[in-house]
Amino acid sequence: MSKKKAFALRIDEDKLAAVEKWAADEFRSTNGQLEWIIDRMLREAGRLKKPKSNNPKE
Repeated sequence: MSKKKAFALRIDEDKLAAVEKWAADEFRSTNGQLEWIIDRMLREAGRLKKPKSNNPKE
């Protein structure tokens, strides 16, 4: 498992409210939702490698 690093984030109130609602709708924490959003965008942009799989068929 990778290490996690804490950092402060300044975000517009309306954007944070939207993320909080989205997180609640998907039964995630706000932090978990932000991690999911960032991960998804990094993968779509080709800036994050796919995790190594233990399944040789993948």
